[in-house]
Amino acid sequence: VSSSIEDLLHLSFSLSLSLQIYLYLPRFLELGNTVPFLKTSRRREMEVKVREFVPFVAMVIMEACTIALTIMAKTALTGGMSPFVFVVYTNALGAMLLLPFSFFFHRKDRTKESIFSWPLLARVFCLGFTGIFLFQNLAFVGLSFSSPIVVCAMGLLIPSFSFLLNLILGRSKLDWRNTSTRARVMGTIISLSGAFTEELYKGPFIRPASSASPTRLLNSIPKLLVYYNIPDKWFLGCIFLAAAVFSVSLFNVIQTGTVKKYPHVMKVASFYSIVGTIQCLIFSLFMERDLSAWKIEPNYDLCLIIATGIFGSVIRTSVQVKCTQMKGPYYVPLFKPFGIFWATLFGTSFFVNSLHYGSVLGAVVGGVGYYTVSWGQLRETEEKQNPKEERKPIKTIHHHEDDEYKVPLLINQEESPV
Repeated sequence: VSSSIEDLLHLSFSLSLSLQIYLYLPRFLELGNTVPFLKTSRRREMEVKVREFVPFVAMVIMEACTIALTIMAKTALTGGMSPFVFVVYTNALGAMLLLPFSFFFHRKDRTKESIFSWPLLARVFCLGFTGIFLFQNLAFVGLSFSSPIVVCAMGLLIPSFSFLLNLILGRSKLDWRNTSTRARVMGTIISLSGAFTEELYKGPFIRPASSASPTRLLNSIPKLLVYYNIPDKWFLGCIFLAAAVFSVSLFNVIQTGTVKKYPHVMKVASFYSIVGTIQCLIFSLFMERDLSAWKIEPNYDLCLIIATGIFGSVIRTSVQVKCTQMKGPYYVPLFKPFGIFWATLFGTSFFVNSLHYGSVLGAVVGGVGYYTVSWGQLRETEEKQNPKEERKPIKTIHHHEDDEYKVPLLINQEESPV
């Protein structure tokens, strides 16, 4: 009983912290306008500081909560919960919450084209198939065979796979005279090297079982949560996670065109969540024919499903959209490698015989490749905006209506299975 209570407290803390960030984010933005006695210059200075500080803190905490929920999901899967059942329940809850929330989120927005047109419905079907059905089923199966740090490392392949897909589809061309092209190619090679390091080299444990935990809390956490299970199917887990990342890259290619046609991103997310949930349900009924696997007791698993459904579908997505509107389309993806820091911190602080040197090395190499590809993409955007003029940095604070809907890779599930 005490273990369940402690688990529930951990979940409640992460969820309440995320909710507070989301609820108070708009208020921080309006702080300068709600304090009448501040001078105009000081008000503007405060607003600039808030726009710099709040999104940064919000995104860092989003990554921490994502990794925490990923560790909890690993615990549930190791305890015998079916990954297919988990995907269905979390997405069903998320879709039910996201649908009304999306209409509230866009209550003041208007668009000429209806989302119920056949071209957009076809796109929604493909988004649900690649971003929910393929991605989440592959990712959670991969997580059950590996560990959260591997999930982080493989997730860093997203921009590299997207670059390769754009080359295959003819949307990008290799111009070796161009700095952005060379950076993206080099970043792709580095990212793939990190992934192969993650897959083929483990190395010794960073914190072997012989190292003593200094406190009673650290001794009790490994009994409640699972970071890494032995024996494992490490290689197979990496293959599943790489396939999941490739499906997200397909999702991002489809999403880019969809958001241009229908810029209400939260509504698009709610509809493809519903479609993806239905697809997952049909597949899971075929994979899990034992009815007992679908029975969820009011325990740790139920708390995890509720927390994951609320956080993954509503809180994280809405915070990402808010931060994108404030800081521009390239801001949110920059925080993806922060997952490496949190996964390493949690793994070395609370668990023994869980984190390998090779895992951290591969993740760090992948992070370098991730930022290299992202820099090349940013440089390419600057060149397209200013083809002949002197290149200027892309503005990060957006005030124009058209810019508010330039949303980056919204599935920063992009970021993990959760």
